[in-house]
Amino acid sequence: MYDVIVVGAGHAGCEAALAVARNGLHCLLITSDLSAVARMSCNPAIGGVAKGQMTREIDALGGEMGKAIDATGIQFRMLNRSKGAAMHSPRAQADKTLYSLYMRRVIEREKNIDILQDTVIGISAVSGRFASVTVRSGRAIKAKAAILACGTFLNGLIHIGMDHFPGGRSTAEPPVEGLTESLASLGFSYGRLKTGTPPRIDSRSVDYSMVTEQPGDTNPVPFSFSSESVSDRNLVSCYLTKTTEKTHEILRSGFDRSPLFTGKVQGIGPRYCPSIEDKIDRFPEKTSQHIFLEPEGVDTIEMYVNGYSTSLPEDIQIAGLCSIPGLEEVKMIRPGYAIEYDFFHPWQIRSTMETRPVENLYFAGQINGTSGYEEAAAQGLMAGINAVRKILGKESVVLGRDQAYIGVLVDDLITKETKEPYRMFTSSAEHRLILRHDNADLRLRKTGYDCGLVSTDALKQTETIIVDVQRCIDLLSTTRVTPDEFNVMLVNKDLSELKTPASTLSLIKRPGIELQDILQYSATFRSVAGELCINPRVAEQVQIEIKYEGYIKREQLVADRIARLDTLHIPYNFNYDSLNSLSNEGREKLMKHRPATIGQASRILGVSPSDISILMIRLGR
Repeated sequence: MYDVIVVGAGHAGCEAALAVARNGLHCLLITSDLSAVARMSCNPAIGGVAKGQMTREIDALGGEMGKAIDATGIQFRMLNRSKGAAMHSPRAQADKTLYSLYMRRVIEREKNIDILQDTVIGISAVSGRFASVTVRSGRAIKAKAAILACGTFLNGLIHIGMDHFPGGRSTAEPPVEGLTESLASLGFSYGRLKTGTPPRIDSRSVDYSMVTEQPGDTNPVPFSFSSESVSDRNLVSCYLTKTTEKTHEILRSGFDRSPLFTGKVQGIGPRYCPSIEDKIDRFPEKTSQHIFLEPEGVDTIEMYVNGYSTSLPEDIQIAGLCSIPGLEEVKMIRPGYAIEYDFFHPWQIRSTMETRPVENLYFAGQINGTSGYEEAAAQGLMAGINAVRKILGKESVVLGRDQAYIGVLVDDLITKETKEPYRMFTSSAEHRLILRHDNADLRLRKTGYDCGLVSTDALKQTETIIVDVQRCIDLLSTTRVTPDEFNVMLVNKDLSELKTPASTLSLIKRPGIELQDILQYSATFRSVAGELCINPRVAEQVQIEIKYEGYIKREQLVADRIARLDTLHIPYNFNYDSLNSLSNEGREKLMKHRPATIGQASRILGVSPSDISILMIRLGR
């Protein structure tokens, strides 16, 4: 018998299997296609707004995604540099083939992972507890726990124009049939969602004189805290163009053959990543939409047309592409398509990713209604961690909304009504100034170490940075400089001069002054700081802590106040019917979601503040 069976080898399944195996437990990873491990079925990129922060959190906890993109990325950029530190988000284009091969190598080199190329079509449970999975051959495989990370394969249906046919991800991959029905027989509630992908084009057919080049950063930031540099990984450029009024006219001419508008597609698509036809229909006043041309690798001519996701007929897709500047002579390699698939309402999972109807069964990724590689990987990692801890009899790990974007993700899945594919945004996190990409290791490395996924050396490095940052701040607050030392520099920066001696810390609080300026102009500070504040990681954290000090303290106070509600636990079988004063909607939602804490209950849509007050009084709070 295996300790854990992981079903699916996508981004969620890989992180789950590695988390299990690296803790010394025996894991079986089942995938329908071993050549598709961690396949990037849609955009060839990792990171982006909020997703970049989440990728760095995965790395800080001991996951593999950050290392994989650092090893196989072909362009790195930091988004939103013109905005505040909370909005800075790393993003990288990947060589999608190399990314998949990298993850497959990592999986195959892990001695505690067995691999089976087969398809799971059923789940069995005994007395409400997971017992085994059934594969297509009819064989039942037993384990102590299982993690389902099925992606978009559950009864997947692909749409291109008025043509539709079964498919799990691309037009060549079959769907998984029978598993949804098996789970439904165990008491699970499910629904239908839709996502899509744009056409791929031949990069040789692009007129580059008509598009705007977007090169990578000169000094790119790695995703993994263990990567020394990715400066040699900026191998390609991306390109920007836009649709025209003629493009929109062409695409509208195909609306009568669109599965989206003719009712062929029943699933609900993502609001924040809609198809091009949906954008044209919803925003008719817009005469153009941005289109990003992204290479899918270094040794391939295939190019991803970001912003042109569509399920329109092929003839309309290609005609529309040819009306876009730079693509007049474009050759389409494969068309875009929409895919419908089954998902299971995530109010059926606990904060540990374990399902409520069946003990020791965990869901991760798009089976929970999410969208995106990073969201899937984060769920897979947390499911793997908690499956291990339950088997070993250890306390589960649940990240708070003030601890990680991953905590926001899981909490949102449980408390929000998922009516469309969930996608993480910085606006989803009320504590985003605390949850920056640059401090993910300082927030989460200790948790990763406690979970058996971070080495002692890595933890010591992080602890050293934390100590050095505070030492540097202390030195800045006690070291004073005179007007003679700094006024020349202040005048050059067009800043007001010093009248009296001031602390170096107060100078850094001024806009336009950085730690490097203090080191350059203050011999006194250089003599006491030595090499301490020259470390780029230390300098970065020091500047952010000082410049945003007031905002960070205020946000931390709010986070602490909210977090206290998450320490007030509610018994799982609490009888909400016994509280006659609850609103009807509040009672219905509380019984449906079965929140674990008062804090979680307060975030459920439809549960009012008065409902929370009544609940707290009854619980003796």
